[in-house]
Amino acid sequence: MRERVEAVLNKVRPALQADGGGVELVEVTSDGIVKVKLTGACGGCPMSQMTLKMGIEKAMKEEIPEIKEVVAV
Repeated sequence: MRERVEAVLNKVRPALQADGGGVELVEVTSDGIVKVKLTGACGGCPMSQMTLKMGIEKAMKEEIPEIKEVVAV
């Protein structure tokens, strides 16, 4: 599962990096929760919650239906 999550993150990383940000995978829990750390410009951006939910989480759920939620830690 972790490899599949990393593959999806690798697809969204270029968009984040274009704005000076990034994302690191922290943990994938057995109940389908993906924990990530937003880095760079994304770490302190007021739009980071929207990026997390509408960007990263949406892409993750489309490719890996078992994922229930993506949260920032």
